[in-house]
Amino acid sequence: MTEMLPSYVLGEWWAPPADASERATEVRDASTGDPVALVSTEGLDLGAALEHARTVGQASLGVLTFHQRAVLLKQMALALTERKGELYELSSRTGATKQDSWVDIDGGIGVLFTYSGKGRREMPNAKVYVDGAVEQLSKDGSFLGRHIYTRLPGVAVQINAFNFPVWGSLEKFAPAFLAGVPTVVKPATPTGYLAEHMVRILVESGLLPDGSLQLVSGGVPTLFDELRLGDLVAFTGSASTAERLRAHDAVQTGGVRFTSETDSINASVLGTDAVPGTPEFDAYVKQLVVEMTTKAGQKCTAIRRAIVPEASVDAVIDAVRARIAERVVLGDPRAEGVTMGPLASLEQRDEVLRQLERLEAGGGELVIGSAAPPMVARGDGTDGPAQGGAFVAPMLLRFADASSPALHEVEAFGPVSSIVGYRSLDEAASLVARGGGSLVTSVATHDPEVAVALASGIAAYNGRVLFLDRDDARSSTGHGSPLPNLVHGGPGRAGGGEELGGIRAVLHHMQRTAVQGSPEMLTALTGVWHAGASARPYAESGEPHPFRKSLAELRIGDQVVSAPRTVTLEDIETFANFTGDTFYAHMDEEAAAANPFFPGRVAHGYLLVSWAAGLFVDPEPGPVLANSGLENLRFVTPVSPGDEIRVELTAKQISPRETDEYGEVRWDAVLRNQRDELVASYDVLTLVAKERQPA
Repeated sequence: MTEMLPSYVLGEWWAPPADASERATEVRDASTGDPVALVSTEGLDLGAALEHARTVGQASLGVLTFHQRAVLLKQMALALTERKGELYELSSRTGATKQDSWVDIDGGIGVLFTYSGKGRREMPNAKVYVDGAVEQLSKDGSFLGRHIYTRLPGVAVQINAFNFPVWGSLEKFAPAFLAGVPTVVKPATPTGYLAEHMVRILVESGLLPDGSLQLVSGGVPTLFDELRLGDLVAFTGSASTAERLRAHDAVQTGGVRFTSETDSINASVLGTDAVPGTPEFDAYVKQLVVEMTTKAGQKCTAIRRAIVPEASVDAVIDAVRARIAERVVLGDPRAEGVTMGPLASLEQRDEVLRQLERLEAGGGELVIGSAAPPMVARGDGTDGPAQGGAFVAPMLLRFADASSPALHEVEAFGPVSSIVGYRSLDEAASLVARGGGSLVTSVATHDPEVAVALASGIAAYNGRVLFLDRDDARSSTGHGSPLPNLVHGGPGRAGGGEELGGIRAVLHHMQRTAVQGSPEMLTALTGVWHAGASARPYAESGEPHPFRKSLAELRIGDQVVSAPRTVTLEDIETFANFTGDTFYAHMDEEAAAANPFFPGRVAHGYLLVSWAAGLFVDPEPGPVLANSGLENLRFVTPVSPGDEIRVELTAKQISPRETDEYGEVRWDAVLRNQRDELVASYDVLTLVAKERQPA
């Protein structure tokens, strides 16, 4: 008997009542048609699940800093890696080959690793993210403004498509989790059993904070009625469904954030220089075939329109036909040698064939492949007709009329692409734009002028543009591969949303707020010391030099105020001769005086920074382990021979590292002259031991 696929809500696994099986949706193996699971949410209290996330999930994530959440993401990635063989075995039932499964499963795990690393490198070990520089709102510095990000108080509802049940879930979950917002994930029914097993592994790992991740297996017809201000929805699917959801009152007037990633008629342009025989032509053909056949073309980023110079259309068709014949083996992914599996379901197969008919009716001529049921490699090792499987052969249509609406508006979400010729780069750009907004367009060219001309015409219509040539063909991740470092999304028809993009996706789950107040108040709100806030010069307080304090002892506002040091002409000349920096402003009085920025010969800026280190440093070993850099260095007032400089060094931000015995301290460094004028300012970064080590 086929079993019900459970949901994970309210901290436990839940299944509908036994009699719900009569009304449940049956999910079948994409290759054989054998039953896999029954799916239903009959009797599920969705409102309670959302409230569990807003209360229990918010509380458990709220006690953690960005770094602590980032460490958990890495541990989750390791837990999934350890058991990914189970996911691969299930993935084959969705029609995915091993390569397809690698993109979905290892790609999803890779997103967790990436966000773990970026969270620890690019975010503070805190609960508030500070955006941008300080805004001075008063002349005396007593009233300041800053922008901060704090996490949304609700739940991130993630509605995913059937084509990437693991990656699609994790690429949304990772940034939400890092932001501190709990997730309710709703996978697409045809492949939801693979997402369910991924969630099961995470639950069994014990790494999930209470309420941070819930899974709903099946329909959610009342979902939007349960949402409120502070919640957000990330939707992947059809444009028609996205528009219907976007029109709901919860989004229109209720303040619920809604982003979508939808249909996309992506293009790939062959540059005018990429003629047959060039590496760019070969890379273009290879990429086109990969995009037609990976996941059986069921990718939101797949190439739907091949836009090539008119003189190269026949050559591209011939090369694509030859490569498919040589490289593509259609069949059950469990059969030896298969490189392309079936579509996810019979319903999806029928939909692809319906859209194929629309493309043909709109002027497309089928030049590669056939809509007839293909011969396939079966799981038992034999070849023959696909009995019960959702198989479709790779197909390429040629459009003689580049202005055909069908070419730019109809998407057959399978191994189907169209090819059309162009006569000029301007026409190529206009054809790309006719897609109405795309997730990605790729350009194969080795000519920078071609690349610049096309980029200026197509960038605004795309979320991502890939330039492919002989230099990056081997290292390129390809047209259809969204990366967690870069934005995934696109304007117009593509949905208008943005996912991934590094920390940008994390901030999408947070609210940016302008805060105004005194330096003291902003220091408390942000965890970053602001000039004018309380400081504790160690010489006055009687405390040890700040460099003698471990991370556990150091406090924001601990400060070194140095004695002055006089700059002499001999110092300037010695530094110039020692370093080789004999720039005229330091060595030629007449030339320096003629410069509008200098009164005459002046000290090197780097001499002053070097002296500043000598003025504030404490030379004995530990707890300060290393200087890891300088940031935001600005030279403001020139220093002439006879001037004095002094330095104020203040502990500005303290960031312990969760997995190391040290952390980073950011120091505010300010150099002033004898007239109290600002000479230079910058941040000093040091690595400091968490605890004082015995001598």
